[in-house]
Amino acid sequence: MVFSRGAAQITSIHAVPSMRTEVPVINHSLELSNLRKSLLNRPGLLGIKRGMISWFTEAGEQFAATVIEIDSCEVIKQKTVESDGYWSVLLGQIDKLKNVNEKELVKFEAAGVSPKQNIGEFRVRDKSGLIPVGTELKADYFSVGQLVDIKAVSKGKGFAGVMKRHGFKGLNASHGVSLSHRSAGGMGGNQDPGRVLPGKKMAGRMGGRNCTVFNNEVLHADGEAGILVVKGQIPGPARGFVKILDATKLYGKSLNDIKNNL
Repeated sequence: MVFSRGAAQITSIHAVPSMRTEVPVINHSLELSNLRKSLLNRPGLLGIKRGMISWFTEAGEQFAATVIEIDSCEVIKQKTVESDGYWSVLLGQIDKLKNVNEKELVKFEAAGVSPKQNIGEFRVRDKSGLIPVGTELKADYFSVGQLVDIKAVSKGKGFAGVMKRHGFKGLNASHGVSLSHRSAGGMGGNQDPGRVLPGKKMAGRMGGRNCTVFNNEVLHADGEAGILVVKGQIPGPARGFVKILDATKLYGKSLNDIKNNL
């Protein structure tokens, strides 16, 4: 049926067949991001950095190693695609005996665990990586010889100059240089470019940033004592909180990679 209004003609909506179109998935949506993201098949551990030691092998080799304590690391909550849009596991470590508010107490009581001092979240690839709430994870969660990634906040150095922060050479010690031996030198020029370019390395606050070290070998794992020893150094000060995961570059895969058999 067509209605005439002078020269214009409007088609009746009843003459157009009804079709239900699928909602398009935009490229930067959470659904496609979950397919592209390289994730592990299981969560990691929360630990406390205790210091560094010298590790000796049976062959007589010596190298630096770091001792990590695993203290009451338990599963607090599971996040699912239906409720949160992605899969993850929330872990807590170190029993908190005082200064726990009522809101936190309800959350831990629902999980059936003691209140925790430190909480961390670990994304997993799919629901097969979820661990039941209340499960305690120990140091032998990782096997000796495997590679792990360790995340922590690096030591804060405060406001540092360009020589310490970026390794600049500095200016001459003599030949007319006065009171500017550790300065950065020229920044932007007078006419060309006539400005300081974005991202220029300058003095500023150094350290105190999230940092990750990759592919550290596990040398020792004692579940009963709660001791994990890894080869090399890790970020952060002693008694700082760390996150230990399976090596992402070795074990991490995205759902798209699995679908394409990569």
